[in-house]
Amino acid sequence: MNPEVLAAACFYATDIHSHSLGQGKNDDSLERIGEIRGELLHIWGRQDPHVPLEGRNLIKARLEAAGTRFTWHEFNGAHAFMRDEGPRYDPELALLCWALVLGLFHRRLGWGDLGSR
Repeated sequence: MNPEVLAAACFYATDIHSHSLGQGKNDDSLERIGEIRGELLHIWGRQDPHVPLEGRNLIKARLEAAGTRFTWHEFNGAHAFMRDEGPRYDPELALLCWALVLGLFHRRLGWGDLGSR
């Protein structure tokens, strides 16, 4: 929600939909979406039990309603499919997602977007 943040990559954004982030597990991130000024990249695993389809749909609907600049990607993968250890790791998906992240950061934080900072 910091206006100085130009871009953020959100991987499997657990607990936003259920308002259960942080101390006290009673956050207001969904209500504050309108404060986001930077561009977001959301990456989700469709088989992630931590963020069900209903939760993803809720987050996406709030982002759209607020007019947030974002890109949304859902992949056939489990929670933390980019973590390079354990059975959930999918190296092919991880490589694809890292390219998406680097593209966002290059565009928004690199030389390519100086005029719209």
